[in-house]
Amino acid sequence: MEKKCAIEMKGITKRFGQVTANDSIDLRINRGEIMALLGENGSGKTTLMNMLSGIYQPDEGEIYEDGSRIYIRSPREAYEYGIGMIHQHYKLIEVFTATQNIILGLNDGKMDIAAAEARVKEICSRYGFDIDPGKKVYDMSVSQKQTVEIVKVLYRGADILILDEPTAVLTPQETQKLFRVLRNMKEDGKAIVIITHKLHEVMDVSDTVTVLRKGKYIGTVNTADTDPQALTDMMVGHAVSLNIERPRYPDPQRKLIVEGLTVVDEEGIRRLDSVSFTANTGEILGVAGISGSGQKELLEAITGLYPVKEGSIRFIGSDGSETELVGKTPKKIRETGIGMAFVPEDRLGMGLVGSMGMTGNMLLRSWKNGKGALLRKKDPEALANRIWKDLDVVTPGVDYPVRRLSGGNVQKVLVGREISSEPAVLMTAYAVRGLDINTSYTIYSLLTEQKMKGVAVIYVGEDLDVLIELADRILVLCGGRVAGIVDGRTATKEEIGLLMTHFDSKESGE
Repeated sequence: MEKKCAIEMKGITKRFGQVTANDSIDLRINRGEIMALLGENGSGKTTLMNMLSGIYQPDEGEIYEDGSRIYIRSPREAYEYGIGMIHQHYKLIEVFTATQNIILGLNDGKMDIAAAEARVKEICSRYGFDIDPGKKVYDMSVSQKQTVEIVKVLYRGADILILDEPTAVLTPQETQKLFRVLRNMKEDGKAIVIITHKLHEVMDVSDTVTVLRKGKYIGTVNTADTDPQALTDMMVGHAVSLNIERPRYPDPQRKLIVEGLTVVDEEGIRRLDSVSFTANTGEILGVAGISGSGQKELLEAITGLYPVKEGSIRFIGSDGSETELVGKTPKKIRETGIGMAFVPEDRLGMGLVGSMGMTGNMLLRSWKNGKGALLRKKDPEALANRIWKDLDVVTPGVDYPVRRLSGGNVQKVLVGREISSEPAVLMTAYAVRGLDINTSYTIYSLLTEQKMKGVAVIYVGEDLDVLIELADRILVLCGGRVAGIVDGRTATKEEIGLLMTHFDSKESGE
């Protein structure tokens, strides 16, 4: 039985200067169906949906609803056609309640809170949401904030919902709860589009998959008739191996010993509370946790970028000697001869100089180190060219300012440079965020190569499937504390998800 069409986009083109983000795209969205919109970063997924939700207007093309052409000039007009978009970054006022946020901007500012709360409860009951309408946003979990955003668009009458990376910061349990709600909405006749890059979730929840590549429409397939490998090949345009190798290093030794690490921010809030663990040579130690659980502060404390209130961080030399890192600046750590590389979350703010090209940023690290792997090459330009080629960096040349590159290409430059420094300890914060699938798997291979050279690798990641495949052990943080350390070869997503949300003093895998 053919599904009823909710929205049809024909010949949609959108340009930003010389860049064509969407190139004559045709797309049909059906009622009572969940469509996954899939593509590499920069393929035009979000831009296309931003035009449907009224944020952008197409330069060319037409949009039809129930066979009639419509014009969507703003998000408010999109709601008039029953279209609502839930963005990655939530647009909520923290001091307002769920209900106040949901009705904000409606009814000319007149708020009947009691009637609105009753309507919110009705929506929640109908689709299976779990939320207190009177709860303040600042007291909510990330999952609850997302629920408020979804209920907000339903409250405004949306029956075509677009969700941009809805599971990016959810635990596995929260993801499954969201999927149950989406299935309930589908059964109620809603049309749902999910923008995502997580293939296992695409296979789990979607009915159809539409693939974009470099701004062009590649095709739409039934989820039941495809698999992750086929979808990846459609996205990239050629065969890509989705296997992550995890060989065992023959003789792992302790390289970094962290004991009782406590850090406090400028407002007096403990970002890390008595964190203890070891990082070993020949090992990838994964770090999992809900966003804001202390991942950023942990890596910055180890590298000397974040002041430590209490605790010890000891680096074990190849001769067995121990060097205390607490109290040392990044410069002092380098001067001791400790080879430490760091790929920070803030690529341009901390990792690279935006006004410099690739060559300048390679030279910058050589100068900082004084002597070492990069300086021995005597030619940072050669290294820049190697990274350009090996990681397929999209840039006019190695001297083109990196701040003008896309986020994914900036990340390639940074990861390539840090790995090339031949460190003893390599720390990465979301190393593949913003990267396409092909390059992501290249990075996983590079990290494994470093591990097998005896490097201690600390990998902070947000995709639990990747962490379980890549890491030898996984350190789970919950509210700045160690909730557990588990074996990557035997751990499950459900086990890690529970640790991410419920502190447990028991640790394993030391």
